[in-house]
Amino acid sequence: MSLREQFGKDILLTGWGHSRFGKLSEETLESLIVQVSTEAITNAGIEPGQVDEIYLGQFNAGMTPLAFPSSLALQVSEQLANVPATRVENACASGSAAMQQGAKALLAGTAKTVLVIGAEKMTQAGADVVGAALLGADYDMAGKPSTTGFTGLFAEVAKHYEKRYGSVGDVLGSIAAKNHRNGVDNPYAQLRKDLGEDFCRTVSEKNPMVADPLRRTDCSPISDGAAAVILSTHRTGGSTTPVRLAGFGHANDFLPTERRDPTAFVGVRASFERAFAMAGLGLGDLDFAEVHDCFTIAELLMYEAMALTEPGQGHRAIEEGWVYKDGKLPINVSGGLKAKGHPVGATGVSQHVVAAMQLTGTAGDMQLRGPRRAAVQNMGGVGIANYVSVLEAL
Repeated sequence: MSLREQFGKDILLTGWGHSRFGKLSEETLESLIVQVSTEAITNAGIEPGQVDEIYLGQFNAGMTPLAFPSSLALQVSEQLANVPATRVENACASGSAAMQQGAKALLAGTAKTVLVIGAEKMTQAGADVVGAALLGADYDMAGKPSTTGFTGLFAEVAKHYEKRYGSVGDVLGSIAAKNHRNGVDNPYAQLRKDLGEDFCRTVSEKNPMVADPLRRTDCSPISDGAAAVILSTHRTGGSTTPVRLAGFGHANDFLPTERRDPTAFVGVRASFERAFAMAGLGLGDLDFAEVHDCFTIAELLMYEAMALTEPGQGHRAIEEGWVYKDGKLPINVSGGLKAKGHPVGATGVSQHVVAAMQLTGTAGDMQLRGPRRAAVQNMGGVGIANYVSVLEAL
């Protein structure tokens, strides 16, 4: 049973905006939010006064002095004065958390048109501040010093995986090379250089080991950026064909690491299952997916969590070419977090925007041939807060 059949209405993405990702020294959090919100509203063909609610996904955690940014989108227009605006935070999944809150407002009937924004300014804070902020999403490491930060946490996941299933160094290098290659075609991407598999697989002066077995090329960069989407229960008359939100799922796993199997992202799997159930679809109905590759080991585990392969067999998806642009399920055609960048609060909304562009044939050099359905997967913490959306072309 589809979302429309369950709730008697459609949820449509009718307009969107996206900034460049990277070190945006000339931009402020406010300017990024205003830029993408203006673009999304214009793209949807609506007046700002038609927005009923605003949800802003932002992690922050001390990375900027401004910890109360929910009203910054009101700077777009006087027409937005007094519109309800709420900041949503769920670690690196804050953007998708905001998307789902917006969708639920539409399903509840408290709004007909919602502006969803994801935004983060990180590069001005310094690596030590950013590292400490991100570690706040981990039960054991929050508030503790660390030389490797979140990379160290995912390195431990990789070590557990290698102990159970064997070495993954070359596999992770291939994932990194794929996403860097894809990022070349993405005008929003922070890292637009095809590094090649040999470079990504090899430890060198330019590609040092950050936390064994993760090299620099296995890690997403620190980024600034923003993205925005207009969600509506009806077509809004914009110049772009809308995209339907066919289903969504959310699952949170235990925060203490000892409560979980580090090699099995069971919360990710549950969120996929819930999204597919709501959409009345399955993995075989997808034409591509954007997944949360904060580190290459995360993408490898996504292959297994979404049931593309059996546990321990994720390497087949990359080795046999399934996840490349011309494969049976292209993954992270945008370059993913690895190449596009990872301004944490913006990531989930960005994933929805680039997926919507693919489904409307407006993805430019990134464009796949005639995709009809996609999944977007966004994760907070080490498999803790997990969100999946299924989008389809109209």
